[in-house]
Amino acid sequence: MRAAVFREMSRPLVIETVAEPVPGPRDLILRVKDCGICGSDLHMTEPASVMPLPSGAIMGHEFAGEVVAQGKDVTGWKTGDRAAGFPFLCCGEQAPCPTFSGARAMCSKGMGVGLGQVPGAYAEFVRISSLGAYRLPDSVSFREGAMVEPLAVGLHAVDMARMERGATVLVIGAGPVGLATMLWAKFLGAHHVIVSERAEVRRGMAAKFGATDAVDPSLPLTPQVEKIAGHGPDIIFECVGAPGLINMAIMDAPRHAKIVIAGVCQQPDTIMPLMGIVKELNLQFVFGYRPADFDYVIAMIASDRVDVAHMVTDIVDLAGLPSAFEALRQPTHQCKVMLEN
Repeated sequence: MRAAVFREMSRPLVIETVAEPVPGPRDLILRVKDCGICGSDLHMTEPASVMPLPSGAIMGHEFAGEVVAQGKDVTGWKTGDRAAGFPFLCCGEQAPCPTFSGARAMCSKGMGVGLGQVPGAYAEFVRISSLGAYRLPDSVSFREGAMVEPLAVGLHAVDMARMERGATVLVIGAGPVGLATMLWAKFLGAHHVIVSERAEVRRGMAAKFGATDAVDPSLPLTPQVEKIAGHGPDIIFECVGAPGLINMAIMDAPRHAKIVIAGVCQQPDTIMPLMGIVKELNLQFVFGYRPADFDYVIAMIASDRVDVAHMVTDIVDLAGLPSAFEALRQPTHQCKVMLEN
């Protein structure tokens, strides 16, 4: 099969012919229909990354596709079924699997799909655990199916924030994670969803995903929020992952605010703990999502409760993926770039 392969830092991905994946006893093979490019993919290919990829890795963890093969122990799935993939390959040593049975944490023996451990979906086919296959209703397109993963990231962030209805929320960054966070914050009852974003095109997109107002990121944020809402933010979501932003949120936050760190910073960073102490701030780091988040996102898309189409700004084929990937290092209009086979 053809795949976009990582070979070395600071070099574009290379389209190569590689071996097709073979299903283990509990696995499915999907023909990849859609796969999104994630900011984490970009970070893993940069020299400063603390999660460097091995040469030969195939990325891609936001995907949906069609079942083309099943392992011998798989039940309930057949060729032609449509699925979104939870990008985590079950080790198969425990039944029920702790990752997919409601546990708070992923099993430490499992492996991430498309994150340097198991080949991902920047390819024609991808191997996933049958436990991590989420059936797509006929009303959910493959493109929408590939959006389930990034939407689940935002849903999990809002869930972990324990947000009360009527809350005032400030979201730093209007990339895909920030947009997903805004969508669910507004959907689940926030009164004010205020975005801080430098790029004009992304501020425009934020308005389509639940943002009620925008603030100037070059000025102190809380005074601007106070003018809009009458008080400072109850929750600040940091959705960029750049060094310095956690500390900026700490410095800007009002007393007793909660700061949720959803952006994935892969470089060393520093904060001023004293400011967090005297303000009695609550810092909540979040990672990924849980299986139930996938179920919820799919149900909301299928029932037309949420509309995710506006997040996809670019569609590329496999041949065009390397150049589109490199263009995201200095984005202009792009938000979610989608590979379609």
